Amino acid sequence: MNFRQLDLNLLRVLAAIHRAGSVTAAARALSLSQSATSNALGRLREFFGDELFVRSPAGLQHTRLCAQLAPAVVAHLLSLEAVVTGVEEFDPEHSSTTWRLSLSDLGEMLFLPRLTAALRQRAPHTRVSNISVAAPAVAGALEAREIDCAVGILQPRQRGVHAELLFREQYVAITCRGWKPPSGRTGKSLTQAQLAGASLALASPTATFHSSVEEMLVGLKLADRIVLRARHFGALPELVTTSDLLAIVPAMYAASLPDVQTWTLPFAPHYDVRLVWHASTARDPAQQWLRALLHELFGRAPD
Repeated sequence: MNFRQLDLNLLRVLAAIHRAGSVTAAARALSLSQSATSNALGRLREFFGDELFVRSPAGLQHTRLCAQLAPAVVAHLLSLEAVVTGVEEFDPEHSSTTWRLSLSDLGEMLFLPRLTAALRQRAPHTRVSNISVAAPAVAGALEAREIDCAVGILQPRQRGVHAELLFREQYVAITCRGWKPPSGRTGKSLTQAQLAGASLALASPTATFHSSVEEMLVGLKLADRIVLRARHFGALPELVTTSDLLAIVPAMYAASLPDVQTWTLPFAPHYDVRLVWHASTARDPAQQWLRALLHELFGRAPD
């Protein structure tokens, strides 16, 4: 195998098929015909002496050799792209960049208004898209440049994915105004015994579900107090203000709600909200500017 005999353009085809999972989709992404893409795959197979991709009922599956090659090829192509495209200075006042973020439903409610307001003032010609990506798929979406960055309860361990702490958050309880704990003294916080006497509502969004609240309730033997599970946090304020339910939500979200009573839970878990991006954009001036803005707007030192 002589590397000098390899047409490096073929590596773009390898990366595209690996990412798309089909020759047809890869051809579309590369703006090539399907026959040209199939021919390129044939040349790759001949060079490496390996099928690289084999058909199965679930679609194309990569071989063991391909599983070793493809991630390194993708990483190097993205790094090269960053070097080639990231040499110009970023001028936010005149840029027409489209920012592609991944925020949860709750993140969209909490972060998007302030971020959009700041962009309209400082980078008025840019656009913003919030792209729904499930937490386990964030690393792949960053690598494929489907999104620029993600913000959430994320702990990426994949090679080439960077993360920085934005802030540490904690859970609190919200109820309607005038709600009183069923026992004990009424203060600003609730004890475990008082929580045990309440009827609980939780939100379990599919893409970003964080199980620490449920684990806490199981540990306190209070799981049977959960009487309602919603798919979105947005449903909880009206639920608690029109009933006797108590909901457990992030403190930042509770602070944004005008008509609820907030109770601290000293025994509730904390969690870290991180800003996540791919190494290939580390030196991209536009991406650096966006990340700096996100830190300015939402970053805070942990208590």
